[in-house]
Amino acid sequence: MRDVDPVLAYRFLEAGPIVLVTTADAGRANIMTMGFHMVVRHAPPLIGVVIGPWDHSHAALVETRECVICVPTVDLARKVVDIGNCSGDDVDKFERFGLTPEPAAMVQAPHIRECLANIECRIADDRMASDYDLFLLEPVAIRYDDERKERRTLHHNGDGTFTVDGRTVDLRERMILWKALQKDI
Repeated sequence: MRDVDPVLAYRFLEAGPIVLVTTADAGRANIMTMGFHMVVRHAPPLIGVVIGPWDHSHAALVETRECVICVPTVDLARKVVDIGNCSGDDVDKFERFGLTPEPAAMVQAPHIRECLANIECRIADDRMASDYDLFLLEPVAIRYDDERKERRTLHHNGDGTFTVDGRTVDLRERMILWKALQKDI
């Protein structure tokens, strides 16, 4: 074992997939790449996300109080990284990266057709946003692509490398305390 700078803690804990977040403000949609998110509560569901004022999407999220968390798969890896390397101030990311915006059911921000899942969200609590850039989002609708062949997601290791989902270990029969939450998609 060796000592590691505590500032690198996220590199050991970031388990969730890299996601794309869409916002729409004044009729203009944007996409950002995000790795800092977490499930805060299962029921009713809450998702914590870090979106700071350095992100072009921050102003739209604060103004509209809604967004869509889009879950890309490994076949979109290069686009996901490239989306994170440019600003919505300068470019229409849907056009530049050949992604298809689709209307959402409950929010103004669009879905991304090429993603495995699109989770429509509204801000449930923004009290920690001014100090920590942390917003708690409530999912209000989800669309999932049952026909998508590629289902593996990307997990950022915090250093420019990614781990790709692979084999699933099924231990549902052992999850006796969580049976009520075990629902198939």
